[in-house]
Amino acid sequence: MRILFLDQSGKPGGAELCLIDIAKPYGDRALVGLFADGSFKHLLQQNHIPVEVLATQAIQVRKESSLLQGFKSLGQLAPLITKVVQKAREYDLIYANTQKALVVGALASFFSRRPLVYHLHDILSKEHFSPTNLRIAVNLANRFASLVIANSQASQTAFVQAGGRPDIIEVVYNGFNPKIYQTDEFEIKQLQQQLGLEGKFVIGHFSRLAPWKGQHILIDALAKCPQEVTAILVGDALFGEQDYVQKLHQQVAELGLENRVKFLGFRSDIPQLMAACDLVAHTSTSPEPFGRVIVEAMLCGKPVVAAKAGGVMELVEHGLNGFLVTPGEPQELAQVIITCLQETEITANIANNARTTASGRFDVAIINQQIAQLLSQYGSDKTRSPQPPFLRGAKNRSISPFLRGTKGDQ
Repeated sequence: MRILFLDQSGKPGGAELCLIDIAKPYGDRALVGLFADGSFKHLLQQNHIPVEVLATQAIQVRKESSLLQGFKSLGQLAPLITKVVQKAREYDLIYANTQKALVVGALASFFSRRPLVYHLHDILSKEHFSPTNLRIAVNLANRFASLVIANSQASQTAFVQAGGRPDIIEVVYNGFNPKIYQTDEFEIKQLQQQLGLEGKFVIGHFSRLAPWKGQHILIDALAKCPQEVTAILVGDALFGEQDYVQKLHQQVAELGLENRVKFLGFRSDIPQLMAACDLVAHTSTSPEPFGRVIVEAMLCGKPVVAAKAGGVMELVEHGLNGFLVTPGEPQELAQVIITCLQETEITANIANNARTTASGRFDVAIINQQIAQLLSQYGSDKTRSPQPPFLRGAKNRSISPFLRGTKGDQ
């Protein structure tokens, strides 16, 4: 099977890292089409995955955009859609990895008569999307996608509650290569020396810097912890959120934590940095669709404290393979941090349980096998020109259903 993968981002986020693992086994039979240039393209090339930047300008539509803003973007989308349609005819399947990719992929699927798969990495709710974008995403998936792959049961539930068809969605968790998270002890000690972390109890936070990722919650909790507790924030602003980064620096200064909080920016040595931590914190204030960083920390053999919402609750069992806290509660988070600082033996057992659990549940070989099995039903014979799902059994149905309502128009 030849697959055309589509992704909107030029920078690697969780969805993009997941895409690397999915596309890699297909080798030259795959092409990743990006809507923006950037470091993600180079990461794909490093993994020997064919990649091409298909858009010449950034698409000015965001999750919170209005219908008017969406219409204004149609002009810039037209050349991109034309190019994707031409590319799609050389492949057996279109695989949309993000919401903007779904919009382009749905139209390309219609014109090229290639089946569409949508990988849902989001919780489709009003907390994350404007009503317009929510309606468009659900209706496009309902009418054009042969299959929706959700990265958690939480994502699947939100999709169906928003009006998505339950008969086209399957849950497949993200996959990971456990070997990547095996680190060298000497290398870790060198890293701790370089960062001035020796003799400290280190909490790691690994995420882009954004309000809903909750770095401010961790900083507030840190102020309530003993002096030896230090935090490293790995990541930076991605989508115009520099104001939040400035607020974080201001918060650190106001709390007198300049010597206890380190902003490390984007890093490629995530397994090594995690291994240099005593605890990894996840502090999202809104439900997380999956939580890659949680599984990565588990594979590194590190205890995790995570916000109790969304897909996180499918990964962490409190007191068994990690800790769960109420989102947005720094006092509760601080108490767990202090417990991990003091109860070292219990915490070590929890970390060992976490590594065992993650290695068994999220091995990339098993996950890729599940995805390949789902995709195999669409075959590889391009001469069949499969009929798009939205045309099956409906002779007079409109091809512009995404402009209508959601739940009552399935």
